[in-house]
Parts: sequence; structure tokens; C-alpha cells
Amino acid sequence: MKIVTLADPVRYPRMNTSELRETFLLSPYEQGKLNLTYVELDRAVVGFAAPVASAIELPTYPELRSEYFLERRELGALNIGGAGVVVVDGKSYELNNLDVAYIGRGSKQVSFASKDKANPAVFYLLSYPAHTEYPVAVVRKEESTPVELGSLETCNKRTICKYIHLQGARSCQLVMGVTHLAPGSNWNTMPAHTHVRRSEIYMYFNLPETARVFHLMGAPSELRPLVIADKEIAVSPMWSIHSGVGTQAYSFCWGMGGENQDYGDMDPAPLNTLK
Repeated sequence: MKIVTLADPVRYPRMNTSELRETFLLSPYEQGKLNLTYVELDRAVVGFAAPVASAIELPTYPELRSEYFLERRELGALNIGGAGVVVVDGKSYELNNLDVAYIGRGSKQVSFASKDKANPAVFYLLSYPAHTEYPVAVVRKEESTPVELGSLETCNKRTICKYIHLQGARSCQLVMGVTHLAPGSNWNTMPAHTHVRRSEIYMYFNLPETARVFHLMGAPSELRPLVIADKEIAVSPMWSIHSGVGTQAYSFCWGMGGENQDYGDMDPAPLNTLK
């Protein structure tokens, strides 16, 4: 696995565009392959399994020093492609588009497959260390407790869907959900916030090839943009806001790990404090 070491808030203001992208932006998607990155921030592992004609097994890696990948970890898998199947220790779980599987610590054999290679599944994977076990759970798109927020007048009408959280599929520390921007809206998470007690990782998707999201990061008084394409991932440390504006409507998966799982635990960064 590639290992990413993040910059601290002291070094961050001196970084140029290439250094910012190398440090905080991940582009691991490749059709037909499994690509994962180990991020030192809360020891997250993030990436994609994109099976086409054959299944992809989830291996362990030398960097994990574990007998199998989930020996000391938990995993969330969001399907953003066609219908697929996740097999955990011999039991199959079908995932349609925008369904999520939670796979708990202690699961030894995990694989990902597409039901139709002409319309393959794409599994976005996010994993954190886990100190206890929770059972495998599948949360359907229809069960994701959607909440409507924002308005067209402020260009941020959006639907927030929670999958892995305190009132949904239970986990040790992983929290995971998806936000969909409505047509005509393009701002996410504005006004912005930070949350010291956990880090956050954003994966943007449902973007046409020519569209981009300008993801804002950094301390509220020292913002920088990352220009992000479809299926790219922004890593957000605890001292950074995570907000963005797209050239058209899009979706993104937000995933968090850290000290608590309280979705509302955040420190506001009002608009008049942003610079």
C-alpha cells in the first residue's frame, strides 16, 4: 500500500499546489483493480475495489502486520456502480447502487464482484482500526434515513443519507454516509466547520469527466483549494474545514473516524472567519 503522511498546520501554509495535492488528494480508482492507501490520520485505509470480469479478494498487506486485513480493523463498502456482491467468510451480500456494507473486525475472507461486467460495480472502501466486533450489516439506499437540508436560494439544497452511525449500522469508530446535491445547487458544508475529535475523508462522485469540485481545506483563516475530479478523495485533518463548490451538482461520500461517533459534534467556522 501507498502510505500518506500528512502535513501539520504549521507546514501547510507554505505548501505549493503540487505539494498540497500529493499530501491531501488521493486518486486510487482503476477499473478492474483494488487500490488502497494507508493514511496516517487515525490510521485510515481508503480506496476502491473495482471488479469487472472476476472477483477481487481483499488481501492483507505487510504494512498492517496482520494475519488478515480485518484482524484489527472494520470496513465500510459503498457501491457507486452497477449491482455487485460482497462475500464475507463464505456468505454473499448483494449491493445495488448506493447500498453500503459494514464488515466488522474478525472477518477473515472478503471479496468483491460485479453481477454484470457490462455494468460493473465500484466499491469505495474506508477502513479504521477497531477494538471490538460488530456483525456484518447491509444498509440499502432506501434505509439511509435521508434528510433534506439547504435551499436553492443559497445553492446548497442537498440530501444527506446516513448509513453507518449510532442510529444505523453499528461500528466501533467508523461513521459513513453520502450527500447528494440537487440540480442547480453546488455548495457543500457551507458554512463550514472543523471537528477536533475526529478526522474526515471525502470521496466525490457522480461527476462528468469535464466537471470539477473546488474543495476548500485548511484552517478557517488559511484556506486553500483542491481541484477534484470524479472518484478522487480529499483527506481532512482535525484542524481543517472541508467544504466545496462544484461546476455542477455532484455527490460525495463522507467518512469519519476518531474519538466519537456523534454526527453533530463539530466546531462552526462562520463565513466571516474564513480567509
